[in-house]
Amino acid sequence: MVVLVRSTVSGTLGATGTVADELVVVVRDVVTGAVQATEQVGTGLIASTKSIAKGVILGVHEVGGDVATAAAETVRTVIRHAAAVGADVGAVARRAVDGVVEAAAETGESAGRIAKAAVDGAIKAAGEVGANTARVVADVLAGVVRGVKEVVGAPSPRPAVAHKVAVRSRGVHAQQRAHHR
Repeated sequence: MVVLVRSTVSGTLGATGTVADELVVVVRDVVTGAVQATEQVGTGLIASTKSIAKGVILGVHEVGGDVATAAAETVRTVIRHAAAVGADVGAVARRAVDGVVEAAAETGESAGRIAKAAVDGAIKAAGEVGANTARVVADVLAGVVRGVKEVVGAPSPRPAVAHKVAVRSRGVHAQQRAHHR
């Protein structure tokens, strides 16, 4: 699913351009088509949402488009669809944001900036559905935001330390092999 959505988005945007208005329309159309396709093959909206969101972000990144705008529009579109078919909007929102964040990390985009755009889009779309839906989505996504902040704020392992651990580990394994001979 990720590869199909990615190639559809990047191919369409490559042909039409990545201007914000066109990007929003392309993302909305591709997400809607992918969601409908998952319903037809019976894979389910919750199960497919993460792959759809990830594919959109990877495709938009591939052509140099505005990934934050794509993230917000992707999440808005799947939430609207989830509400329309009576699916668990909170679970769909969570899976969509997870897919967006995972793709952002893979592409080197700012996970924090992209996650914020996706969460803002989710809360806006949920608010359009109703106040209760907005509360549910905000509660579900609060954990995602905390998790992204922890990952973004975490110090990267220092190469020298990682190298020392690897060397020590190889030495221990060599000693264990020699001892068992």
